[in-house]
Amino acid sequence: MKRTDRYLLDNQQTEAGERFDAFATLFDPTTFRHLERLGVGPGWRCWEVGAGGTSVVSWLAKKVGPTGKVLATDIDTSRLARAARPPVEVRVHDVGAEQPPADGFDLVHARLVLVHVPERERALRSMVEALRPGGRLLLEDADPALQPLLCPDEHGPEQQLANRLRHGFRKLLADRGADLSYGRRLPRLLREAGLHGVEADAHFPLTSPACAALESATVRQIRADLVSAGLATDDDIDRHLANVASGSMDLATAPMISAWGRRG
Repeated sequence: MKRTDRYLLDNQQTEAGERFDAFATLFDPTTFRHLERLGVGPGWRCWEVGAGGTSVVSWLAKKVGPTGKVLATDIDTSRLARAARPPVEVRVHDVGAEQPPADGFDLVHARLVLVHVPERERALRSMVEALRPGGRLLLEDADPALQPLLCPDEHGPEQQLANRLRHGFRKLLADRGADLSYGRRLPRLLREAGLHGVEADAHFPLTSPACAALESATVRQIRADLVSAGLATDDDIDRHLANVASGSMDLATAPMISAWGRRG
């Protein structure tokens, strides 16, 4: 992701670790299923773009083994330090502004990254260029505009407040250059980039403890931004966090769309 003050969800903040844990619970099974299907195995050279946390990096490291390599990059690698041992290399890199850190990769993967990168077209070209002939690209990104509600079943004031705050969150993201309908375009963008055998699917968690944990961490992380932008009051946020903690609401995530293809 681009190193810029436009990025809303700074990895340095305490809540970032909670968000990464929730993402791992919600989305790792889907990601690992796709990676298994793509055939990741011993000796593969993999680039994990915008790695953030360590769950996918650690899974890849076990799959590629001592003869393989996993390059994990992000603009902030502070949370990747514990994974930085062979076959994993950790490197600071801005996929939206810099050349690929290497080439000849068997796999390039990014999850919930490009939606936040204003220079996402350049970033996508960079990832395609880094593949060897026959290498696989797996991109997974959210599409908040496809399902914009935190509570799809908006049956009471608690759900109405939740959806109002989710609208505020989406506005903050859009104001910082996020593309809230990016996920649905991934299959077409992969084909236009020249990849072969393009396929895609979507995963849409509707309610779970991890959905609640993600929402709580996110709102606490962006609290000051919501208030300073006039999108919510401190009282709104306190009431919403209490509602989330009560476990009485069905909280959804934006659909995560996974698309994959092969370089010719």
